[in-house]
Amino acid sequence: MHNTAIALIELGAVFFGLGILGRVSWKIGISPIPLYLLGGLAFGRGGLLPLTGIEPFTQVASEIGVVLLLFLLGLEYSAGELVTGLRRSWPAGLVDIVLNATPGALVAWLLGWGPVGALAMAGVTYISSSGIVAKVLGDLGRLGNRETPVVLSMLVFEDLAMAVYLPILTALLAGVSFLGGLSAVGISLLAVTLVLIIALRFGRYVSALVDSPDPEVFLLRLLGAALLVAGIASQLQVSAAVGAFLLGIAISGSTATNATRMLEPLRDLFAAIFFVVFGLNTDPAAIPPVLLFALLLALATTVTKVATGWFAARRQGVRRMGRARAGAALVARGEFSIVIAGLAVSSGTIAGKLAALSTAYVLLMAIIGPVAARVVEPVARKMVQHREPPRSQAASS
Repeated sequence: MHNTAIALIELGAVFFGLGILGRVSWKIGISPIPLYLLGGLAFGRGGLLPLTGIEPFTQVASEIGVVLLLFLLGLEYSAGELVTGLRRSWPAGLVDIVLNATPGALVAWLLGWGPVGALAMAGVTYISSSGIVAKVLGDLGRLGNRETPVVLSMLVFEDLAMAVYLPILTALLAGVSFLGGLSAVGISLLAVTLVLIIALRFGRYVSALVDSPDPEVFLLRLLGAALLVAGIASQLQVSAAVGAFLLGIAISGSTATNATRMLEPLRDLFAAIFFVVFGLNTDPAAIPPVLLFALLLALATTVTKVATGWFAARRQGVRRMGRARAGAALVARGEFSIVIAGLAVSSGTIAGKLAALSTAYVLLMAIIGPVAARVVEPVARKMVQHREPPRSQAASS
């Protein structure tokens, strides 16, 4: 009974503290992710006041957080949008992979983490945070801008790339053979193809299977289906997160809209726990030795993401100001980077410093991203005005 009381007190303190941190982040205009990570660092191993009574709950809750993050991300896209986005963005998507995965892989290689560590860090630095990007675009009133479809297409390409990348990483972390790794990739590609076909031709049946006019029944069906599919995907050596993402794609129309509205509070709750748990499992003392690498990665990948967005927007005929906005919008890293690092660290095959480097890097990028998106337009406008000659001079010439 005493242990239960301690666990409830600690859990209540965590939830209340997360509410305060979320309010602070809203006030200062940044994503709450870095504050959640800092909260986890403060109360985890080596922190100010380690919490020890909530591990059984937080372990399962953090897994549910990952599943819901990816499930709701899948609900944002229809199969048609995914296919169209892939067709339009694949050249820029390939540039994105080269420019943004390479810095992470190089740093992991310099730190001696081997090929698997390099592959994990490549994913951490590669993928933008869909959640942060979407929130920033909404907050800044840019959802109707000319460059926004380009940004969304890039996010779609990255999500599809993750559907191939995560099974490869999971297989290598599990120590399977090369043949086993190929099998995992084959299963993943087959699953993606099958889900896209089902979503395009039979999406209404999938939606009808989980839909219900009763909110309680609807919620239970949604959550049950997401966890079932994620668990089956994990058994098949496909990432649970990818399984949830694919299920989200298969649900469309008003069912997807209602599902998003109903699951958003649960997603926010469990996702916050996921970020806190990642911080709890990271020793703050391990961050200072890798802080310089995190800063260098942050600087390098800010430049490479801006270049990626500029290139993608230019291919779609967007003007200079829009290209700059597209590049800055893609800078933020967040939930997916932490998911990748979490997979790597939980496997036990990679040095714990990867968690510290990933945490420091995401902390920096989750702050730099929204700031860059806000300041890029006035900065770009000043640069354009500085380059353009005065009207009187232009007329005389």
